[in-house]
Amino acid sequence: MEEGSVFRSVLAILQWWGFNVTVIIMNKWIFQKLDFKFPLSVSCVHFISSSIGAYIVIKVLKLKPLILVEPEDRWRRIFPMSFVFCINIVLGNVSLRYIPVSFMQTIKSFTPATTVVLQWLVWRKYFDWRIWASLVPIVGGILLTSVTELSFNMFGFCAALFGCLATSTKTILAESLLHGYKFDSINTVYYMAPFATMILGIPALLLEGNGILSWFDAHPSPWSALIIIFSSGVLAFCLNFSIFYVIHSTTAVTFNVAGNLKVAVAVLVSWLIFRNPISYMNAVGCGITLVGCTFYGYVRHMLSQQTPGTPRTPRTPRNKMELLPLVNNDKLEGKV
Repeated sequence: MEEGSVFRSVLAILQWWGFNVTVIIMNKWIFQKLDFKFPLSVSCVHFISSSIGAYIVIKVLKLKPLILVEPEDRWRRIFPMSFVFCINIVLGNVSLRYIPVSFMQTIKSFTPATTVVLQWLVWRKYFDWRIWASLVPIVGGILLTSVTELSFNMFGFCAALFGCLATSTKTILAESLLHGYKFDSINTVYYMAPFATMILGIPALLLEGNGILSWFDAHPSPWSALIIIFSSGVLAFCLNFSIFYVIHSTTAVTFNVAGNLKVAVAVLVSWLIFRNPISYMNAVGCGITLVGCTFYGYVRHMLSQQTPGTPRTPRTPRNKMELLPLVNNDKLEGKV
């Protein structure tokens, strides 16, 4: 690999890590330090910021061409995706309110397992035995981490776990609902974020409106806090843009490994800032989970290199464009 290419890949990964970790930490800070305990409203701010950001990138700056979608397909295909996407982001923010970042990030690593199980149960999709074997350390690590978590909260745990299911459902639906549209991350945000804002706006107003007004009156410096909250939305959009850049600057294997190392970085940074207690066995469980995720990505990559037509092998991404996430888990991981 050329020196310039290596430098570009490293730079892409570092800026991706920077945006991702910053968004997660800021969201946790909003809930814990600013005492703004309104995850629906925080998610709504992120959706609004992402809608505006995507519009500027595509329509104003013209950095990405707009992928045209028929009006009928917007409601028939994109709206269901937006609904699941909205649930995913809200559950991520809800979990951040009740459990530490380290625990939430470890549970999010459970997503490959939920994706495989859902495809097997609902779509009757066959998977090579090596795929199933790679899930063992992921599941085992999650169980060990959950049992030894010193700040365990059942509600936050369930929110994070169901968030994994929502992420898996979003990924699976994308293969069928968005068939024929080669979306990149920015076009995905352009179409989905406005729908998500519409879906979440009224529930956020009805369920959290009075609480926000009370918080505004009681907080010593509400305007400074609001600047932080809206800044997290801007950074959440920047995270989506960084995902597009890192995928086009690295290989599939590098992207997978960097993604798992990103979780480790987020866990370390969150511990340094919030000092949530982490036991030795809890750290071991987190490590086992990340190793399992890396092994899972390696197995998927190896199977994708098999000669086309090999019988009964799971479909895996054939090129980097197919690796483009529909947004953020990372994103807005904390997700927005």
